[in-house]
Order: sequence, then C-alpha cells, then structure tokens
Amino acid sequence: MARLVHLNGPPGIGKSTLSALLADREPGTLNLDVDLVHRLVGGWRDEETDTWPAVWSLVRAMAATHLGGGHDVVLPQYHARLHEIAAFEDLAREHGADFREVVLLDGREASAERFDRRARDSDDPWILHHHRLVTARGGPAALGTMYDDLVEVVRLRPDAVVVPSVPGAVSETYALLVDALRR
Repeated sequence: MARLVHLNGPPGIGKSTLSALLADREPGTLNLDVDLVHRLVGGWRDEETDTWPAVWSLVRAMAATHLGGGHDVVLPQYHARLHEIAAFEDLAREHGADFREVVLLDGREASAERFDRRARDSDDPWILHHHRLVTARGGPAALGTMYDDLVEVVRLRPDAVVVPSVPGAVSETYALLVDALRR
C-alpha cells in the first residue's frame, strides 16, 4: 500500500534533509518538498504576492498523482493547523494510501537557534527569504509560537509519532525516522 508520510516539525529542524534521504533510499518515493515547489512559482520573492494558493494546488495534485500510481510520497512541511493536516490525511485515504505523521522535535529554544543558524550558514535565496519573513513576524517570539502550536498538534493527534532531532546527528535521526515508519 502506498503511503503519504507527513514529516512535520519547526522550520530548520531537518525535514528537508531527512525527506531527501528517505526518497533516495526508497526508490519510487516522491520527495514533495513544498519549499522546492514554491520556488517554481514566479513571484515567490515578492512579499506582496500571495503564491501559496498556486503552490498548494500543485502540491495536492502532485501527491494525488503519485499516490494514485501506487507510490509513496514524503511531505516535509511544518503544519500546525489541524485542518491542513487532515486535508492531507484525507487525500491519502482518497487514493487508497496510508497516512503516516512524524514530527521532528528538538527543544523550543534549540529549534529557534537551529533556524537562525541555518540562515547564518546559508546563501540559499529561499532560506534567506524565509528567515526575513519570520524575523518580520516577530523572530524568536514567532518561532516560539510556532513551536507551541506544533506541540499542541502532537497532543491533539495521538497517532503522530515524535522523533527527536539532534543537530548534526543526521544518520541517527534518519534511523529513528525509519523505525517510526515501521510501526
């Protein structure tokens, strides 16, 4: 049975890195990295242009097509609204696929530091753009709220599996992810 793996977690926690590894090591798996899809839609750098509706349409269509073909999809994306997660769970079920929810977590302050460190160490336009947006919305306070909202989602969704994410421990975290997906 195909599965849609929602790899959730705060920004900068390692979702994209782990989803790329999962897709590389499980042939046929679509690494549906929303950040990469977003860069395909013109205007994403313009803070006045709302490109999200087009992005989500594309993401849903890509997931549906791949799941409908009997293939796995891994979706590395922060979601802290129950209806957003439920929409992907419904999409999986509509296509006869299993829905798996894994949340990568580090401590609250450590997560914010990882997000800042990623921007300091990067020249990637998307990462820098995203960092500017979060900074404009309150920086550490906004990240703290995002973290708290995510922890609440974990509380409300008992089937979500929490995987600890330690900075620099990619292999170890990947092993924990694979183990969580076997359950």
